[in-house]
Amino acid sequence: MKGCYKIAGHVVEIESIYEKIHTMCVDYRTTLPAEYSIVVTNADIEKEREYSRMQQERELQMITEYSDDYLETLAVYRQLAVCMIQYDTLLFHGSVVAVNNVGYLFTAKSGVGKSTHTSLWRKLLGKQAVMVNDDKPLIRFIENKAVVCGTPWNGKHHLSSNVEVPLRSICLLERGLENQIRKITPVEATTFLLKQTYLPEDRTKLLQVLSLVNRLSSSVALYHLQCNMDLSAAELSYGVMSGQIPADK
Repeated sequence: MKGCYKIAGHVVEIESIYEKIHTMCVDYRTTLPAEYSIVVTNADIEKEREYSRMQQERELQMITEYSDDYLETLAVYRQLAVCMIQYDTLLFHGSVVAVNNVGYLFTAKSGVGKSTHTSLWRKLLGKQAVMVNDDKPLIRFIENKAVVCGTPWNGKHHLSSNVEVPLRSICLLERGLENQIRKITPVEATTFLLKQTYLPEDRTKLLQVLSLVNRLSSSVALYHLQCNMDLSAAELSYGVMSGQIPADK
């Protein structure tokens, strides 16, 4: 099965074994000619099965057996992440909300509450706030400016839009009893940002990713937020990240 999709400004042809990936990418379908191709094999699917088992064992989770068609979507995602590096584009782990066509990205370890926090932004701001992606957005550079893009890999709540918006800031999120937000430096943020970025095995591409992460950390505002899951947390983070109130130092 084949289909062409425009994701983060570039057209990819996906050749798959199963239909699921094409259903998942339907909002990105295009008739434009492909710039690069992704072909998934049974061997790729088996690799994803092994990766999933290893991750679950590492995190002491009960082993879940995933279907082949789901694992194929992960194989496509992995190949896409590697291919997009040539276009100065990173695949990132985070939840991104756009307000008035400006993107704000929240990143954290799984389970901390990224999706919950962006849902509070949507509750606070109503139709002003649009979900760009709730799990794996792409961040690309256009004339040295970071732009965040929706992708079909959008988390368990399936929240995303096929849009691209300038990325204003990234916020490292953690739980806290009280709401506190402060600006941080690229030096403080870079190690965590690397952990949230897809890192390829190929050394040359890995070095490209490291360079892109450095560009990212120096081109957007960076924050650290300790927060509860109350609406007041969104009021604080939006106020500071939008520039309406000053951040703690």
